[in-house]
Amino acid sequence: MTTTSGTPARSGPSDPRPLPVDPEDVEEPTVGPEDASDLCDQARDLVENGHLERAARLYGRAVAANPPPATQARALLGLAVVQDRRGDTTASREAARRALATGDGRYAPRAGYHLALSLEQEGEHEEAVRVWRRLLDMGDRTYTAVAHYGLAREAETRGETAEAEEHWEAALAPPTEEGRMAPLHTATVLEASRDLAGRLLGRGDAETAAIVVDRGLAIADDPELRLLRAATHVELALADAASVADPGPVESDEEWPRPAPRTSGAAVELLAGLLNLRGEPDSAARVWWSGLESRDPEVVDEVRRRLRRPFARPVDENGEEIPVPWWEGYLEEAEATSSASALAGELFAVIGRMHALLAMPTVEGETRPAVLREAMEQALRTPDELVWGADVHADFRRRLAEAMGEDVLPEGWPDTR
Repeated sequence: MTTTSGTPARSGPSDPRPLPVDPEDVEEPTVGPEDASDLCDQARDLVENGHLERAARLYGRAVAANPPPATQARALLGLAVVQDRRGDTTASREAARRALATGDGRYAPRAGYHLALSLEQEGEHEEAVRVWRRLLDMGDRTYTAVAHYGLAREAETRGETAEAEEHWEAALAPPTEEGRMAPLHTATVLEASRDLAGRLLGRGDAETAAIVVDRGLAIADDPELRLLRAATHVELALADAASVADPGPVESDEEWPRPAPRTSGAAVELLAGLLNLRGEPDSAARVWWSGLESRDPEVVDEVRRRLRRPFARPVDENGEEIPVPWWEGYLEEAEATSSASALAGELFAVIGRMHALLAMPTVEGETRPAVLREAMEQALRTPDELVWGADVHADFRRRLAEAMGEDVLPEGWPDTR
C-alpha cells in the first residue's frame, strides 16, 4: 500500500475554534450622522428594558456621529439621563451641559432642567442659578415657570426675600395664552403652591398661605393643597379664637365690647381643641387653666361646664344628682391636658392587677384565712403608687366613717394594720 504525502488525517473541524472575545474589546462600526437618530431610538428601548450600560454606549455613539443639532441635543440629553440613573453624576452633568449649549428648542430646556436640579440637590447653588437663568433666557413658557420656581428656591436659600417673592409670583402666574397648560407647567404650579404655602405657614402668615393655595387649586385639584388649605383655616381660626378667649384688659369705655361669658367659654373650648389638633397639648391645657382662672365668675362657670361636658352626670339609684365624686378633678385635669387615654390606661392596669390578685386564690380554692387576707391586702394596695391612689383610700375612709358614725380606721391606714 502506497502512502501519500500531506497533512495527516484528523477528526473534527479543520480550523481551530476561536477564543472568546470580550464585547468591550470589539471595535464598534463607525456610524454616520444619518444613523444617529436610529441609535437614539435603540438606546431609548434599551433604557425602557433596564439595559442602561448598553444604552449609554449607543447614546455615546450617536453623539460621536456629530449629527444635526436637534439629534445631537437629543442624544446628549439621553446620555445625561442614563448616566444619572447609572450613578455617574459627573458624566451626566457634562452631557447635560453640552445638550444645553446646543440651544435646541426641544431638548436643551429639558437638559437644563435636569442639570439645574442635579446641581441644586448637591448644593452647587451658584451654577444652579446660572442654569435656571439660562432657562429663562430660552423663553419656553413651560420651562420659564420651572426656572422661576428654581430661582425662588435659591433666593429663599440665600435669605433674599424680595427676590424670592418676585420669582414665586412669576412661577404661580397663570398662562397669558389660551389653551391647555403643559403637564410639566401644571405640575410646577402645584408644587410651587405647596412649597410656598408650607413656608408661609411656617412663618405664621396663614392669610397669604391661603391665597397661594387657592391659586394652585385654580389650576388643578390636588389633595395636598386641599389639606394645606385646611391647615390655613385652622391657623386663621386659632387667631380668631385666641382674640376672643383672651381679649386683653379694658382700658377705656370706648373699647370694643367684651365677649359674653358664653362666647368666652366657646372660644376657650375651640382654641384648646385646635391647639390639640395642631399637636400642642401643653398649650391647650394652659388655655383651659386660663379660662378657669378668669376674674369673671360667669366665664369660669361656662369654661368649666364645657370642660366637663364629656363627663357622665353622677346620679344615684333614683336618678337624682349626687355631689361631685372625688375622681372628677382627675377627669377634669385629664380632659384639659389631653391625657384621658393615659388615665384610662392607669385605671385598666389597676383593675387588671387587682383582678389577678383576687382571682388566683379563688381559682386555686384557697381556704386559709391568712393567705386570703394577704391577697386582699395586696389588691387593696394596688393603686398606692399612682397620683390618685391616696384619694381612693381617703374616699373609703370618709364613706366608712359616715356609715359607722365615727372614724374607726387607724391613723395612716392602709399603711398600718
